Amino acid sequence: MKEVSCNNSEIENMSMLQGKIAMVTGASSGIGYATAKLFAREGASVVVTARREGALSALVQEILSAGGKAFAIAGDVRDETLARTLVDTAVSRFGGLDIAFNNAGGVGEMGPISGLSLDGWREAIDTNLTSAFLGAKYQVPAMMDRGGGSIIFTSTFVGHTAGLPGMTAYAASKAGLIGLTQVLAAEYGSKNIRVNTVIPGGTDTPSNVANSPDAAPELVAFVKSLHALKRLAFPEEIARAVLFLASGASAFVTGSALAADGGLAITRT
Repeated sequence: MKEVSCNNSEIENMSMLQGKIAMVTGASSGIGYATAKLFAREGASVVVTARREGALSALVQEILSAGGKAFAIAGDVRDETLARTLVDTAVSRFGGLDIAFNNAGGVGEMGPISGLSLDGWREAIDTNLTSAFLGAKYQVPAMMDRGGGSIIFTSTFVGHTAGLPGMTAYAASKAGLIGLTQVLAAEYGSKNIRVNTVIPGGTDTPSNVANSPDAAPELVAFVKSLHALKRLAFPEEIARAVLFLASGASAFVTGSALAADGGLAITRT
């Protein structure tokens, strides 16, 4: 693991997360990147992680330039040592942990189940589900020390409201996050720890199949048509849904799977 640090002044005139300490995984691009920046703009001190050190450095510099507080540790979320280090860093540098957005994940190996390798299956489960378990394992005790907190996972509509052929491992791993959310919410609600999952629709990120340089126009049109709003989300729009779950605005929300999917789940046209 490699570390990138910066010293920043406090963000002014922001209040939704003022004085809070947050963590974001998968922060080097897309939804994680947008959420880390939004958390910082709303007053939180942010610990961020992803595998790409250069992208994390750029994120930290953006937060610094805006007057925020951030610390980055590059690593693989499948590594239990990283999960522990992230929490220890939030506590040692900023004083604790109030919010954890366990966002890192990947599509993994695709194709019919008869051709899916065991390694491909395990990679998806480890990247999307085991990493969330490892994160929560260390985040919960730190939040109990603070008198409560908010844990948020990123799931998907695939395997929840829709089944897409060839995405067996991805769907199973992401659907597992909803079960994890519900059990943790029930276990730790009495400790003032809320646990929720955000379910994005198609989002304008580098990993979206519709953004591939080779994507045919008809594929792009089809992906957009799945949504009632007939477009993809901007990462910032999903980040605002995550901010709601992280903040006191959702003080009585726990155990939920919040759809920020542009009406994908209810669209049949």
